[in-house]
Amino acid sequence: MTSSPRSDLDRIGKIIDEGWKRASATTGFLSEREARFLMAATALAPTRGKNLETGSFKGRSTVAIAYVIRELGLGTLVAVDPHTSPARTDPDLCGQATSYDDFVANLKAAGVFERVEIKRTYSQHLARQWKDSIRFLWIDGDHTYEGAKADIYHFKPYLVEGAIVAMHDVLGTFEGVLRVFVEEVLDSDDFGAAGFSGSIGWAQYRPRDGRRARFRWRRRLLAIPARRLIPIARRAEGGLHGFNKLLYKIWRPLAPHRSVSLKYLERVTS
Repeated sequence: MTSSPRSDLDRIGKIIDEGWKRASATTGFLSEREARFLMAATALAPTRGKNLETGSFKGRSTVAIAYVIRELGLGTLVAVDPHTSPARTDPDLCGQATSYDDFVANLKAAGVFERVEIKRTYSQHLARQWKDSIRFLWIDGDHTYEGAKADIYHFKPYLVEGAIVAMHDVLGTFEGVLRVFVEEVLDSDDFGAAGFSGSIGWAQYRPRDGRRARFRWRRRLLAIPARRLIPIARRAEGGLHGFNKLLYKIWRPLAPHRSVSLKYLERVTS
């Protein structure tokens, strides 16, 4: 379905290996499994359109995505983040007023600075002037329900057919992003193939055929354990404890979140 550098998976695999080496040297909370998924999705999304990241922190995901973009000639990555602290769902900067200086230094150290368009603002502010089509959308900014929903609402109209959307911490303990992923992605016939990888929830934008049974039933099956996790995440704002922790351990494994191979991702998004 999509036009992308799918013909040489061996080469893409080697690029991902090197991309992880660079990303792993960068401060952040993205796991290796998640970083490798992001790089695979970046490589296999359509070639037409921009790449957009909402929420950058100190640049681990930025480095991973931008390295693949650089190596495959897929344009640039627009990275939007105000780089301020504190914020309700942002990582603690341990007394620092901003993550910006570290972010820039990490991009330069990884050799991808020239492939990143830095937007030091909030994503909803960027959305007011956004006009470009999007091939790959990575949502990892405001983890509240309102913030995550705004990112989907504002940027979904610019997705090209076949674009891949990925959201971080969907299978974590953030109720907001989990609810948005279930309600706006898994429950929507605008999306086709979907899944989890680590805590990432992802789906391919297919407004013309997302209602097909093979897509709809897959999304519905994924939504069953995800919905069960919503009240658990709501009660876990101060951490997982007692019976709530037990429920989390029961339901999270039922949402398949293993590593996603290049061959699998290529097949389900074709």
